[in-house]
Amino acid sequence: MYEQPSTPETLAWYRQGWPWFLIALPASAVIGGIATLILALQSPHALVVDDYYKEGLAINQQLHRQHAAALLGLTGLLRGDGKMLSLSMDSHAPLTTDSITLRIVHATRAELDQEITLQRQPDGRYTAKLPALRNGKWYLFLQPSDRSWEIRSGLTINGPFQAYLRPNS
Repeated sequence: MYEQPSTPETLAWYRQGWPWFLIALPASAVIGGIATLILALQSPHALVVDDYYKEGLAINQQLHRQHAAALLGLTGLLRGDGKMLSLSMDSHAPLTTDSITLRIVHATRAELDQEITLQRQPDGRYTAKLPALRNGKWYLFLQPSDRSWEIRSGLTINGPFQAYLRPNS
């Protein structure tokens, strides 16, 4: 007698692995594109400068302020304990200004930037109440009220912190 060879039972396409694998590749690209679009629409465009020419001119003024700070030998040590900011300044000549402005600039989110005025204490330090700051990368810019000099530093906050500020020239 003649026996017919047995044929394997074929499974429906949705019960096999290869079609799902092939579908998953373009589907993941579509999901990633939708996620990117949502992030782009919800995030502000804080890093884009509208007037780049004025920003370029401002860089020259900043360099002049940093050079002035270097000539004065200005450096500062800023400490934050979660409640208060304390700034100790060193220079070739004693500082006579009663207040100093500290700009705290977030690395990527301009809406988190803050400006704080530190007041001179009888012991020569400058202090102010520390505002709530998110953990992350920040930039510090320290200037007197007449903006004649500037010293700066970078800082990563994740609790109490200490930053050494100096001119970048």
